[in-house]
Amino acid sequence: MFRGMQKNTGTLDRTLRVVVGLAVLSLTVVGPQTMWGLLGLVPLLTGLVGYCPLYPLVGVNTCCATKKSCC
Repeated sequence: MFRGMQKNTGTLDRTLRVVVGLAVLSLTVVGPQTMWGLLGLVPLLTGLVGYCPLYPLVGVNTCCATKKSCC
């Protein structure tokens, strides 16, 4: 990863981001079929990478640093 981009999302957070991202992204194919569904890429990518750029700005870290299996 890039310098300063340490994982800051935990397992549950990442899982929910991937699920929500895929659900919103599916709106480009089913439902209203608009390009607004591409907004689903944001939670999908942050879930896959494990880093949310907004979290350091607000001082949030859902990745537990005490357990190795958490992040």
